[in-house]
Amino acid sequence: MTLRRFFSGLAAATALALTGAAFAPAAVEAAPKGAQVTKKIQRGLHRTDLTVRSAAMKDSIPVTVLSPPGDEPRGTLYLLDGADGGDKVSDWITKGGATRFFAGRNVNVVLPAGGAGSFYTDWIRKDRKLGKPQWETFLTEELPELMAEQFGSNGRNAVMGLSMGGQSAFTLAVRNPELYRGVGSLSGCPPVSGPANEAYVRTTVGRTGADASNMWGAPGSKTWREHDPALHLDALRGKALFLSAGSGAVGPPDFTIERDPDEGPEDAQIAAGSALEAAAYRCSLEFAAKLTGAGIDYTPGFRLIGTHSWPYWQQDLEGAWGTLGPSIS
Repeated sequence: MTLRRFFSGLAAATALALTGAAFAPAAVEAAPKGAQVTKKIQRGLHRTDLTVRSAAMKDSIPVTVLSPPGDEPRGTLYLLDGADGGDKVSDWITKGGATRFFAGRNVNVVLPAGGAGSFYTDWIRKDRKLGKPQWETFLTEELPELMAEQFGSNGRNAVMGLSMGGQSAFTLAVRNPELYRGVGSLSGCPPVSGPANEAYVRTTVGRTGADASNMWGAPGSKTWREHDPALHLDALRGKALFLSAGSGAVGPPDFTIERDPDEGPEDAQIAAGSALEAAAYRCSLEFAAKLTGAGIDYTPGFRLIGTHSWPYWQQDLEGAWGTLGPSIS
């Protein structure tokens, strides 16, 4: 079974759709750095859905914000999807239970959608499938000022993601160390150098029909190395760090997921999720060892059981927030 097939198992994760009453869109509101809110829908007391026009992306990006009532300054957590992230709404909203988890917590949670297969990075060349995404510029230069203007900020930020988004979170942090106080990866693979890790990146991008050479160039190139957190560990020193992954062993939660029969038999989907998580486990342990060797503290969330699926990421969210939350409060 190929890694491409392993990734497809993620699409069968259970959908915990969270909906609310939608009110009329708000007026257009400008922000610095070329970002602009072109549509705002209040989905509930704590959830706002935005459409943000990005000058860097040359496109409109759906962004959900979870925020408590009031306009007091508070920290901001950027929460990134995995390789199969939703086009219109983040998977953390529809599958991950983020709306319930963060209800009542004093934090602004920013959840962009539409980043599938992109590694949330600035691509160096135009790709026939994905165009030329400029996610890093959008997330680090445009969106923070816009979020501060719209929802208030105490100037403290953290970034976290699952799977592909976990790698992206650490890359964003080492390339923009002044922006983030906390970083988290759930079932991700932060290092991108070496045959196994390079294959993971190329396969993840390739399953969208895109070419990773248009993202960072050839494996081992200068741009590729610049996006490897394992080669820039000093930029993580002093930050709150969280790493989690399961061993790949199947557990009871794997039999509670409502699976899509179009993705194949249940046992095949479980096997795919098991193999993919075992690979993330290996890679995350490799990164943890590098952090330890460099004398950089982190909080481990490694599990003896767990496949690459939402029930385990929902469990990990508690530990991740326990580590990152204090860094931005």
